[in-house]
Amino acid sequence: MIETPVPAEVVILVHVTLPRVSTQADFDEFHELAVSAGISPALEIHAICRSACVKYLIGKGKVEEIHQAIKAHGADLVIFSHDLTPAQTRNIERKVECRVVDRVDLILDIFAQRAQTFEGKLQVELAQLQHLSTRLIRGWTHLERQKGGIGLRGPGETQLEVDRRLIRGRIKAITKRLDKVRKDRSGRRRTRHRANISTVALVGYTNAGKSTLFNALCDSDAYVADQLFATLDPTLRALHLSEFGKVVLADTVGFIRELPHDLVDAFRATLEETKDADILLHVIDAVDPESRYKMSEVNKVLEQIEANEVPALLVFNKVDLIDDQTPHIEYNAAGRPVKVWVSAVSGAGLSELKQAIVDILSEDIVEQEISLSSTQGKLRSTLYNLDAVVSEQVALDGSYELVVRLPKQKLTRLLSEK
Repeated sequence: MIETPVPAEVVILVHVTLPRVSTQADFDEFHELAVSAGISPALEIHAICRSACVKYLIGKGKVEEIHQAIKAHGADLVIFSHDLTPAQTRNIERKVECRVVDRVDLILDIFAQRAQTFEGKLQVELAQLQHLSTRLIRGWTHLERQKGGIGLRGPGETQLEVDRRLIRGRIKAITKRLDKVRKDRSGRRRTRHRANISTVALVGYTNAGKSTLFNALCDSDAYVADQLFATLDPTLRALHLSEFGKVVLADTVGFIRELPHDLVDAFRATLEETKDADILLHVIDAVDPESRYKMSEVNKVLEQIEANEVPALLVFNKVDLIDDQTPHIEYNAAGRPVKVWVSAVSGAGLSELKQAIVDILSEDIVEQEISLSSTQGKLRSTLYNLDAVVSEQVALDGSYELVVRLPKQKLTRLLSEK
């Protein structure tokens, strides 16, 4: 049987400019989002508004221009760069006689394409349903009320009410499954804490090079592509740091300007890896002229997920593309590393980055003599696995006299459990 390929949708992009809200960087990012979704726009229309129109967001004349462009190009879909209210979406659709979606719908579609794991697909579906539940009105205004059977005649439920009920049921089921995922992740984190294994999480604006840096540090093969939201599902790998031992490095989903609230809520189980980390590596595209603005947007999301109190190290990536810049560490007045300049592609600066991580994790390191009895082999083994043992001697009574070097908090916790 020969399968007929499904023809691609003909799409028109509408860039909306609002005073003190939109910038050229926003337009460029919107175009990148469309390309990441696999869209080759037939036309891009710019709509400049002095103020937002309550009914259409944009002016009536621009709506008519979009309508004519749809007819001329045979467009199937119009995507707005700005968020639309359900009423605005419905009003525009009636005028242009074409399906209309906004920036949030576009981001949700990209997430749906990228999700690979069962957990990721559940999280995306939850975000889609939460978003859809506020917009059902536009699809069902033409339907009459359903009637019951004999003895059950009456107003019944509208199709809108039925769909809302079904969506609420599905949201409840997905939330229950994600709660189990959250508990499983929490259990694994507690296991790592008991084993005194530190966690370092990579965060940053989407397409800043987090996954490339992750692969370079851990010699891993996480998916990398020059597109927005190339990877969604968190990846954890062991990273060995000399003079410190093993840590867990976590690669997380990239952030973006005004990341939809539904997505943040749905991916909360994943983002908790960031919240519970010992250090955040905030990866920044050093050649991006909008890097400062994007750093601010990342910090907003970190505050939203309550991860803004976690110590952060700024990692400026792509130093190989800057002529007068070399890999190095920058320290603050207290001698603490605050910035590292690296190239994830060439590997330049990775040793400096590892040293900076060790310096931060080792800020409260102590060297202490401890004595372990012959029955405390498990604790002795744990100390060796952490590369914490500086020296060891066996006493005449068979006990172990060790000199260990560990962060004070970890050593206190280990000794309290012995």
